[in-house]
Amino acid sequence: MLRSCLALLAAGSLFAGTAAGATLDTDIETFELDNGMEIIVRPDDRAPVVIHQVWFPVGSSYEQPGTTGVSHALEHMMFKGTENRESGSFSRIISRHGGELNAFTGRDYTAYYEEMGADRLEIAMELEADRLANIVFDPDEFQRELDVIKEERRLRVDDNPTSVLQERFNAVAWHRSPYRQPIIGWQGDLNQLTLDDVRGWYRDWYGINNAVLVVVGDVEPEAVRELAEKHYGPLEPRATPELKDHGEIEPLGERRLTVHHPNATPFLLMGYHVPSLATAEDPGTTYALSVLAQVLDGGESARLPSELVRGREIAASVGAGYSSINRLDTHFQFHARPTGDTSLAELEEALRKEIRRVREDGITEEELRRARVQLRAEYVYRLDSLSRQATEIGMLETTGIGYEAMNRFEERLAAVTREDVRAVAREYLVDDRLTVGHLERSDDAPAAPQSVVPPGRPETRATNKE
Repeated sequence: MLRSCLALLAAGSLFAGTAAGATLDTDIETFELDNGMEIIVRPDDRAPVVIHQVWFPVGSSYEQPGTTGVSHALEHMMFKGTENRESGSFSRIISRHGGELNAFTGRDYTAYYEEMGADRLEIAMELEADRLANIVFDPDEFQRELDVIKEERRLRVDDNPTSVLQERFNAVAWHRSPYRQPIIGWQGDLNQLTLDDVRGWYRDWYGINNAVLVVVGDVEPEAVRELAEKHYGPLEPRATPELKDHGEIEPLGERRLTVHHPNATPFLLMGYHVPSLATAEDPGTTYALSVLAQVLDGGESARLPSELVRGREIAASVGAGYSSINRLDTHFQFHARPTGDTSLAELEEALRKEIRRVREDGITEEELRRARVQLRAEYVYRLDSLSRQATEIGMLETTGIGYEAMNRFEERLAAVTREDVRAVAREYLVDDRLTVGHLERSDDAPAAPQSVVPPGRPETRATNKE
């Protein structure tokens, strides 16, 4: 299932999609099996439950033109039975033991997870190890799942005007970066995707030595190690392909696009090319960008809604977003929907004015203080969830940042100054780094306005693939 978000799982990345780091109160323990599987354990005994997640550092940004969507297609096929278990049995076994399971595919990773009682952890490991070692790629199952994926694309992208805009925006905004590819895949590529493509993707990227196991909950690290050695230890490692550099080239000028859609109401999308926590020379840059996003769109009192929605009343909605957890450069995005007779050109100019204002004048001490408080609060509430803790760890590991970034949250957030925020605005929120997208209603479309959710970074997620 395709959905839009400004961070993983709607708000699952550092600072919930607007920042760059976090911290844990309890030690994390790590170890590696002889076959190369990395294991990360974070004990949390507040409830007798456990989160078991298996991550692979491969997603749509690893795909080659012509086979986009193969990572997501493989995710679907991983639920279709093994040499030992028929299709459908995986979810039935987990449900019978009171657990839940699912999976999601992103640009930089694919993850599979179970949430169960802590005393059922071995069941999750046994099942995951079975499908990693004994998966069956059935042609009939593949065709059925491919039809499901195409329907997902139609419902979640093609029939959703802002999703179409975001997809085309990415394709125009990036010159070289594979982030220009949609996670769910281009329709033409899905039409020609084969079972051999999926089987080859599994063989290349799903070796146990390329997997990261994250376990969070009421567990003892040594017990987790013993279970992992029992179930994952016997799996043989496989060589992974050499990953070529896919870094984006330096932008040299503004780029623009207009998308016409029969179901659209006018919508504006703007994005500036900025570094992520993995690509920034100075991690402080990403924290300053995160604070800037919070000042601009951190609640009803933030600048953009105050000025453009309630103040000038030219925007029905407006927002800004930045997520630092990416293995490649990313975007600092703005989105807005005009009110009444306001044109997209007028709304764009008003938004540019607010961007120039922060570039020239910076932010106030009160805005900085409020942003810090909000970001800390978001962090505390988010990581109160065991599944969010595990997801945060998995994201950091599979994007090459490392979970250790979670331990530097307080220090780096506290170090951000007003001058830092103004400096990143001046360096990155400039026209040479900008892409502007306008969404307009097709001229021959019947009058039928549609309400849609503003776009963000797309994620695909399986709901139940059996």
